[in-house]
Amino acid sequence: MLDEGLLIVLSGPSGVGKGTVCAALRAATPQLVYSISATTRAPRSGEKDGVNYFFKTKEQFNDMIKRDELLEWAEYVGNFYGTPKSFVEQTIKSGKDVILEIDVQGAMKVKEKWPSCVCIFLAPPSLQELRQRIIGRGTESDAAIRHRMATAAEELQWMKQYDYVVINDQIALACQKIQAIVLAEHCKKERMFGKFAGLLHEVTRQKETSK
Repeated sequence: MLDEGLLIVLSGPSGVGKGTVCAALRAATPQLVYSISATTRAPRSGEKDGVNYFFKTKEQFNDMIKRDELLEWAEYVGNFYGTPKSFVEQTIKSGKDVILEIDVQGAMKVKEKWPSCVCIFLAPPSLQELRQRIIGRGTESDAAIRHRMATAAEELQWMKQYDYVVINDQIALACQKIQAIVLAEHCKKERMFGKFAGLLHEVTRQKETSK
């Protein structure tokens, strides 16, 4: 029996370092597959369809919504972005783990449609540290920083809806914790029972015939 992979959802407030941790995690775990999003925006230089994104027209994207082919979707700056079900399903059935880096609202939509997903909330060491990271980007106005911090405070309230919380204090340590979570999830009895169901049935049959 081929073991199915896991859908791992990694999310947290803006500025917490989701992209950095996810990139480091993928480098340390080559077998981990990054979920490819569908989008209506035009490809940028060097981007390839099916590698960076699944590039769609707005008509095609709307058809995907109508056919319930997306785990979640959202509109951003006039373009649509979403997570195709088919890519996730096919990858997981092949035995590979899929990681989806997404915001809190999107994570809750995915959890609703894929209850067995493993939801990990990436948290900052403190709100002050989160603020310093956002300021350190040097790309945000004071108003934008205040807005991001207010949003982060709201997103932190959703932490209790997640299966695990990992504090992103050190990138390498955060990656190690996520790897440990994935390993533990693969060893859960609910996932292992199917693999050993035949063996357990044989043991029961032998006990009955020996009476």
